[in-house]
Amino acid sequence: MILIIDDDAAVRSSLSLLLKRAGHEAEAVASPEAALDFVRHTVPDLMLMDMNFSLTTQGEEGLELLRKTRVFCPGIPVILITAWGSITLAVRGMQLGAFDFITKPWDNRQLLKSVETALDLGNRKTVTDIPKTRQELDAQYDFSAIIGKSGALINVLSTVARIASTNASVLITGESGTGKELVAEAIHRNSTRRNHRFVKVNLGGVSRSLFESEMFGHKKGAFTDAQADRVGRFELADKGTIFLDEIGELDLASQVKLLRVLQDQTFEVLGESRPKKVDIRVISATNANLTEMVKKRTFREDLFYRINLIQIYLPSLRERREDIPLLASFFAAQQSLQNRLPGITFTSDALELLEKLPFPGNIRELKNLIDRTILISGKSRIDAGDIRAQLIMPEGNNASKEIPGEMKLEELEAQTIRQAIEQYGGNLSKAARVLGISRAALYRRMEKHGI
Repeated sequence: MILIIDDDAAVRSSLSLLLKRAGHEAEAVASPEAALDFVRHTVPDLMLMDMNFSLTTQGEEGLELLRKTRVFCPGIPVILITAWGSITLAVRGMQLGAFDFITKPWDNRQLLKSVETALDLGNRKTVTDIPKTRQELDAQYDFSAIIGKSGALINVLSTVARIASTNASVLITGESGTGKELVAEAIHRNSTRRNHRFVKVNLGGVSRSLFESEMFGHKKGAFTDAQADRVGRFELADKGTIFLDEIGELDLASQVKLLRVLQDQTFEVLGESRPKKVDIRVISATNANLTEMVKKRTFREDLFYRINLIQIYLPSLRERREDIPLLASFFAAQQSLQNRLPGITFTSDALELLEKLPFPGNIRELKNLIDRTILISGKSRIDAGDIRAQLIMPEGNNASKEIPGEMKLEELEAQTIRQAIEQYGGNLSKAARVLGISRAALYRRMEKHGI
């Protein structure tokens, strides 16, 4: 049962009719006092709550009601209803534990989607039969592109299993090279949208001037270089999933435009005045600390809450070292297939060495190292010496020495970065490339280690 809390009789009537037509049982009350009286004796499955009950409260009464209902119904999702100009108020409500916010005038389809997602996720919190091992997960879900069986990875895949079939927006965080795109694809592949498009957008590579054309499309003649119609990424992803990679790189002006689309999934093609609607699921990814960016006002807080309904942290390779042998064997098998090489194996000392390396570039760096070692050594059985010869460290320096057992991972990472920079004469682009990380990621690690 869904509880509607709004002092406007027309809103209560409209929402009640909409929800009942969609097959939901709905009850409506007109005041905070009536709402509190209701939840004292009945626990709803979800609440739709207006944030303004008078002209003088500026939303404070709504926030106070949210706090009080959370006491009586701590696990019940709340969707806030507010005006577009009061999104700051909605963000405060999200900070207090609200599930989502809808702006007036709302879009019926979008509101129902938010309701269904909230109810679905609420039901899944009580589900206890989510598989706990890699074998059990693979029997029910398609995770074929993700290699590993460590506890840290199983936690990620279990979360994906729980939320894949919902429409919840997902934010995937983690260092560069950890496989965020693969996890996004796994969410799509295991969702009800699997037969529609998975559209990838690297926002770090979209300039501010081309953002609207790239994302929303344009009509021929909309601007000087518009020689033909262009379909935008959002339209391409209709009925499917759009993956917004490196969302932390988006400038503030583009963030506002993106927030508008994510709010009601409506946009205007450049050169066309009629708005278009799409039905998409949004998955975002970043290696930046968005919470810090929000504090520094370089990332909009309202956009952060809009994309961050479910957050999945993808562990670094250092946090799942037991997966390194499996990944190494997988990349070796790929090389064998691509270059028609005989089967390639690793000696035990080679695998031990791989497990000790810091891999600041994570899985991407591991793949580069394995590929380089196989192609240059020309051997079908790789030993530790073959791998050392392809490390960043120049031969005759520290490359021939075993990694000191007492050296901390942080120190080892710093040493590897220094040697890469030294080897390429201070050329950070080349150092980042051989480390398997982006230039921006290299800058962050240099700052972290005081290099």
